[in-house]
Formats: sequence, C-alpha cells, structure tokens
Amino acid sequence: MTEPSRDPRWLLLIHQIPPKPAYFRVKIWRRLQAVGAVAIKNSVYVVPKTDETQEDFEWLLREIVKGGGDASICEARFVEGLEDDRVEALFNAAREADYRQIAEEVRRVGEALPRRPEIAGDQRTHVEADVARLSRRLADVIAIDFFGAPGREAAEGLLAGLEARVRSRGDGGTSIAADRIEDLRGRTWVTRKGIHIDRMASAWLIRRVVDPDARFKFVSGKGYRPEGSELRFDMFEAEFTHEGDLCTFEVLLARLAIDDPAMRPIAEVVHDIDLKDGKFGRPEAPGIDRLIAGIAMGHRDDESRLERGSAVFDDLYEYFSRKRG
Repeated sequence: MTEPSRDPRWLLLIHQIPPKPAYFRVKIWRRLQAVGAVAIKNSVYVVPKTDETQEDFEWLLREIVKGGGDASICEARFVEGLEDDRVEALFNAAREADYRQIAEEVRRVGEALPRRPEIAGDQRTHVEADVARLSRRLADVIAIDFFGAPGREAAEGLLAGLEARVRSRGDGGTSIAADRIEDLRGRTWVTRKGIHIDRMASAWLIRRVVDPDARFKFVSGKGYRPEGSELRFDMFEAEFTHEGDLCTFEVLLARLAIDDPAMRPIAEVVHDIDLKDGKFGRPEAPGIDRLIAGIAMGHRDDESRLERGSAVFDDLYEYFSRKRG
C-alpha cells in the first residue's frame, strides 16, 4: 500500500509583536493581508507553501525582528484538528469578501456617472483614476486568490462594463452579439472547479438548449489554456462569462437569443444569488441559495454537483413554465 504524500502544504508564520508602537502592529497586519495570509490562531498566520509565499514570509519575519518582535516560519501539514478543507475555506471567504468590496465600489462609481452621452473633462479624469485604482486592486486580489474564490467573475465583469462606459462615453448599456447555437454543438465546455450557482445553472442551460450531449471539464481557475474544441464559461478570459452587471447565465441567454419566458425568472434568481446585489429581489432566491449551498457542501465532485443542480433547475423550470401558463 502506497503511503500518502507527507510533503508540507502550508507555511505558518508565528510571531510576537511588542505592544508599542501601535502603528508597527498595524503595519505588520496590513502586510499579512497584502500577501494573502489568513489567521488560524492569534498571531499564527498561514499561506499555501510556494516559493513566492515563502519569500513573502521571510521578508515579514525580518521586518518583525527589526521592529523588536519575534517570529518563526514553519512548514506544516494538518494531521488532526484543523483540516485542509477548512483552511482553504478561510482563504476563499477572505478573497470573496475582497471581490465583493471591489464590485460594490465599481457599482458606486458607475451609479455616479451622468446619464447624458458625454462625461465632462474633470469628471472623466476622476472616473478614469477610479477605474485604474480598482483595476490595480482587483489584480492584487487575484494574485493572492490561491484557491479560486467565488466573486472574481462578477468583479471582473462589472469593472469591464465600467471601463466600456468610460471609453464609449455612453450610458452603460451592455451590448452582446448573438451566437448561433448550431455552431456550439459538439464542443467541450470548460469551467472552474467547485461549481456553484452560476456555473451549475449555466451548464444546465447548455445541456438543455445548446447540446444535450455537451461534455464538461472542470479545471483550476489559474492559467488554464483551452484546447481547440473547448469553450470556457464563468472563468477568467472565458468565451462566456460575466459582462457588466450580468452573470454568466444571463450572458448565455442574451448571446444565444433564448426567448423563453420561464428562463427569465430563473436568470433573476441566479443573478440575485451570484452577484448578491438584490437587483431583482426574487422571493425564491434565499431558498434556492440554501439548497445549492447544501449540494456544494454534500458533494465535492463537480459531476455530482452538476447532476443534482440540474435536477433542481429542471424542477424550477417546470414551476415557472406552469406558473406563467
């Protein structure tokens, strides 16, 4: 029997910082946030073990010692107590909060823009500075998103929509060209591992409307390069992903020119759960959100998630079809 790998997955920074000066403690905390570390206990921070994260921790250690504190760096595997899944969840929660904050700020900037075709010179300068700042902030968060946290596509789509508004000096309408469904058949559809509401719903829609025999491939969200017959959805640089304030499911409906009255309330439910902006206020959203969360908690395998999620959307479609009738 082959023994499991004993290679350490994590780096721990264990430190003590003198209580004064207070600014030094705040400075170290900010540096820890910037490198993507999360706290697992008081004064114990963790990052995935890579050459880059080790270098980040070594610089922090030197800074702490120089400031009169004490610090150690450990390579670690969690054997009992804290599990890898729970540690990954801490990272994903932190990055999801970062993405949500960026998305909210993008919305605030967009809401402040005038509705007239032109943006005045001074205001345009300020908006362009805001866009540049938010782009840098998003890039910084992506760099420390070690496990592909939810919310990245929403933030990227909103920011891209704001950039398009500024470039065109228009009022922010999202223009989506239609795609021919027959050209999308017989393809492999690729998305990030750990599918949730938008990816489940989008995959269900692809099999229901585009290609009942569609194949799906679940990959790491970082650095994936598609093969010739593959189409990506709800991931970075995908052919189908968030555009402006539209989630991927809404983009698919628009791009494929799907005019099915029962799909519109489903799209609104998916939007409200995925973007968390309460845009449509669908009364079904909280219940469906908990149901999808239960599927994700109970099934780590993406094929199982897709199978169970598809059954949910089949029944939801039946409900909205009959309700409208």
